[in-house]
Amino acid sequence: MTVPTVLFASGTGSNVGALLEACRTLPAAWHPALLVSDREDAPVLDLARAHELAAVVVPPGEDFEARLLEVLDDVDGEGRPALLVLAGYLRLVPAGVVDRFSGRILNVHPSLLPAFGGRGMYGRRIHEAVLARGVQVTGATVHLVDEHFDAGPILAQWPVPVHAGDTPETLAARVLATEHRLYPLVVDHVARALEQGAEPTPLPPDSSSRPTRSGLVFP
Repeated sequence: MTVPTVLFASGTGSNVGALLEACRTLPAAWHPALLVSDREDAPVLDLARAHELAAVVVPPGEDFEARLLEVLDDVDGEGRPALLVLAGYLRLVPAGVVDRFSGRILNVHPSLLPAFGGRGMYGRRIHEAVLARGVQVTGATVHLVDEHFDAGPILAQWPVPVHAGDTPETLAARVLATEHRLYPLVVDHVARALEQGAEPTPLPPDSSSRPTRSGLVFP
């Protein structure tokens, strides 16, 4: 049996799409069991319908934590270790959810954490900050989630070069393409660990689809 996995997203869900496609086309240790969004108008809900994936909206507000836990009860039962995968989810995961699913919540972030992370750092803001700082390399990070924004243990990072003349849009597109390749690898790696009753570990450095140049990784 594969690990039942809940996908969380707030927007268009491009990473959700990449994950669903990878799960459909490759042997995977996980399967999508549910999509959770915090927005009634999130385009990712249309994506879920197109893939015949059950979806639920849990908006922020009173009893947000309790309502999330109630939704997750249906997936986390029968002794199966459900995996939670944040894919463009812009809410801080409540402490009760983090405690219950410790070591089983993943997030992808479009920078090389801890740089350009934390509260308020998402989307275009990150790439604007990268360009304003003048750094030569940015990238994508997948990490375990704790009670803080972008602060959990890092499982994988793939660098992306910053080109002369980059705009926030061109840089964002290259980083997003890297996320779409990296995240499915890490989700499957963690799911296989959970299948074996093991703790998640960092993605091995020799993982596939990881071209190198001069010792650095440049998709």
